[in-house]
Order: sequence, then C-alpha cells, then structure tokens
Amino acid sequence: MKKFLSVTLAMVFCMVCIIGTFGCSSKTKLFVYNVGDYIHPDVVDMFEEEYPDIKVVYEMFDSVEEMYMKVSNATSPYDVIVPSDYMIEQMIDEGLLNKINFDNVPNYKNIDSNMKNLSFDPNGEYTVPYMWGTMGILYNKTMVDEEVNSWDILWDEKYKDNIFMLNQERDMVSIALKKCGYSMNSDNPDELKAAEQALIEQSSLVKAYCGDEIKDNMINGNAALAIVWSGDAYFCIEQNPDLAYAIPDEGSNLWFDCMAIPTTSTHQEEAEKFIDFMSRPDIAKLNAEYIGYSTANYAAKELLPDEVKNDILRYPELTDEFKLKMEIFAYNKERNAKLTDIWTKVLNS
Repeated sequence: MKKFLSVTLAMVFCMVCIIGTFGCSSKTKLFVYNVGDYIHPDVVDMFEEEYPDIKVVYEMFDSVEEMYMKVSNATSPYDVIVPSDYMIEQMIDEGLLNKINFDNVPNYKNIDSNMKNLSFDPNGEYTVPYMWGTMGILYNKTMVDEEVNSWDILWDEKYKDNIFMLNQERDMVSIALKKCGYSMNSDNPDELKAAEQALIEQSSLVKAYCGDEIKDNMINGNAALAIVWSGDAYFCIEQNPDLAYAIPDEGSNLWFDCMAIPTTSTHQEEAEKFIDFMSRPDIAKLNAEYIGYSTANYAAKELLPDEVKNDILRYPELTDEFKLKMEIFAYNKERNAKLTDIWTKVLNS
C-alpha cells in the first residue's frame, strides 16, 4: 500500500509539474533590462495584468557599459533595454538595435518633440525617449556661501576633502574639458591632455570618487560639493533642504535615456507593447514621480504638480541658448580608449 501511495503521489506530482510547465509556457517571456531602480515597482505588475499572456522577466544593470557587454552577446535574451545616448549611437553603428515599428507604439505621440530625432538617433527609428536631464553640482548651502556658477569651484583649495566626484571617466573628463573651455566631446590631443592635467591637479582635493554613495553622503552632510545627475540632485534635496543644485555657466552634459529593442530580441511585437505601455501618460507620470528624473513624455509632464513641471532646473526650457551651452555625449570608438587611459592616470595620481 505504501509503495502504491508513493507511486500515486509521484504521478500526481509529475502531473502538477507538467501542468505547471504548460501553464508557464503558454505565456511569452519578455526580458526587460534596465538600470538600477529606474521604474515604479508596480508598473511591471500593471503591464502583466493588462497583457496576461506576457510574463516580464525584469533584470537590472549597474552601468550602460555592463548592459552593452551582455547585449552584444549573440545569445542575449533581452527584448527591451534602456541605454543612454552615446551608447545608443554605438549600438546603432554596430547593428545591435532593431528599428521600431511605431504602428505598435501609438503612445509615441506623447513624447516631447524636442526629444525626438536627436543626434544619437537622427531619424528617430530605433528609440523611444524615456528620461532626460543634466549633470551639475550639488552643494550644501551651510558649507558653501558663494554662488555656484562655475566648474572652477571644484578646484578651490578651501573645499579640500569636501568634494565628491563620480567614478565615471566619461563624465569627469568632460567636466575638466568644460572647465578648460573645450567641448565635452573633444578628441583633440592637446585639449584632452589639459583635461587630464586639471583632473590630476584636483585629485588631492577630492574626498572620494564614487557612485550612488554620493547621495547618502550629501544627504547626511558629509561634504560641501558633489557631481550628480539632476534626478539624483532632487532626490537629495527632498531629503535635505540645505542642499541645492546648479548647472555651471560654462555648460554641461544634456543626457537622454531611451527604450530600445536589441537585434537578439525574439519578441519584437511584445517589446513594442511594453514600450508603448511605458509611454502612456499615466504610466510615464508614475515612473517620473517615483524616480525623480525628468520624463521625456510631454503628456505625462503636464500631469505633474506645478512646482515640479515649472522647475527650470528640473525641466529647463530647451531654448537655442540653452542647447548651445549643453552637450549630448557622442560615440567615438577611438576616443573611449583615451578616456580610460586618462582616468587610470587620475586615479593613480
């Protein structure tokens, strides 16, 4: 009898497994690869509720370079990715992105026209803008009693050991280039050498080169100045009203993160459904409020509180004058190695 029961239970268990397997296989698995905490936690569930035949497998990366390494692998499972401007340009150049069928993305109409057809995707074929912003200086008003209007303040001796810089070669070299009066995308050897020297000279003043830890450190009053992206700046300011954010007069980086579909995707149509869902005004608003970054979705922006959508630092008007002093990072394969070399020298100085 025991043997009979064991066999019977085993058969039942197998049937449950088989049924479960068929149940799972009836859903299309959509692999979404996004940076860190870059989506409202309820959005995936909301999408799956609206599209019950799709199961989202959501994974996170720490940097777009990490994302690139995985997605450039021919066996990559990802269907939707969220790369930054310069990486988009590189991936298009290398044939790693599919063109989007915008008939399947009707909510594309909600994207701000100023965010479409930009330098990294000039014909607007491969991407749907998601978030955008600037890079600038977050400072503690109780420690800094002067106007923060130039990158030069990060080289001021009186702030020694009170400065946090990002451990990001592209961003830090670009700041040094701007300080020296050059383009952030400069490939001129003399100009890059000047930026390298400026960063080496500054290194003795820097408290630390780091990443997300900057936010907690600035919230806790552990430094006077830090380099941050605009969305992180506003997160910090909400936690500590002694903080403020400034874009230096010399200009800075204007960045864009977009949704795209890699060529290895096996679920193009489902990927377009997800991108369209993310571009719905109510969903885009939910994400913008949760993340704290500026949405590229104009219809969603109009749903935000007046104090948010009218904040000129969070949503600066993209006038010709503003665009002239701001720069979008450009892809330059040969230049990348030079930036790595410069940053290695800075960290070892």
